[in-house]
Amino acid sequence: MADRYGFTTISTELEDRILVVKLNRPDRLNALNKVMHDELGELYGRIERDADVDVVVLTGEGKAFCVGADFDQMEENLARGGYEDGHPDLMYGSVRMARSILAVSQPMIAAVNGHAIGLGATLALFCDVVYMAETARIGDPHVKAGIVAGDGGPVLWPMLVGMNRAKEYLMTGDLVTAQEADRIGLVNHVLPGDELLDAAMAMARKLAAGAQIAIRFNKRLVNKELEERVNKVYDLALALEGLTFETADHREAVQAFLEKREPVFGQG
Repeated sequence: MADRYGFTTISTELEDRILVVKLNRPDRLNALNKVMHDELGELYGRIERDADVDVVVLTGEGKAFCVGADFDQMEENLARGGYEDGHPDLMYGSVRMARSILAVSQPMIAAVNGHAIGLGATLALFCDVVYMAETARIGDPHVKAGIVAGDGGPVLWPMLVGMNRAKEYLMTGDLVTAQEADRIGLVNHVLPGDELLDAAMAMARKLAAGAQIAIRFNKRLVNKELEERVNKVYDLALALEGLTFETADHREAVQAFLEKREPVFGQG
């Protein structure tokens, strides 16, 4: 089957008005480099404008859903003397992506086939229904890289699991098992990995057979509060993340990752 949109790091296949989107850097556990980040920014606009798509299923190729930012990319940024002045990728690209996701009127289903970490967790939780493999884990460990969880954690987690629980996970960076994610209401369904995509596709077919205008308007109504939180929090969250990219703690976290050791914070 021909690829729908022709991206290099994301595959897209349309069948029976269901678009299956796969994050496709399996050798890097679908970690985001600049190319994938840019293509994700384009993806949601393409979906929103695609009159042939009624439902979207988002999953990962290989054994992971998405493990967040690619640390090799962070190393490259630090090696060339730091990040681009003003952090345009954060302050424009990331904000644009969040708003593009919210502009998608079609229902989106996440099939979290493996670990969903950082921005990977955000991409999953921005979906409308989340299926998760029982062996997968999900979390937002930005803090373990010495940076603020700017790309969605402070927006999504308090709405889904409550304020104090969200603060605990965002401040510790601890990952959540599928069973715990189900218990606290972070995801909708937990299944064995070999049943996951079939279940997500069954839900997709159910929604594709439904009353499209009513389905999309219901999604739009429920998402109004989420839109307000994005408008209120996102710019500040990304600005604070940009500040923490310049800290000694972040440099130590990247160096520790490359040296395969635990970081020692507060030494700068």
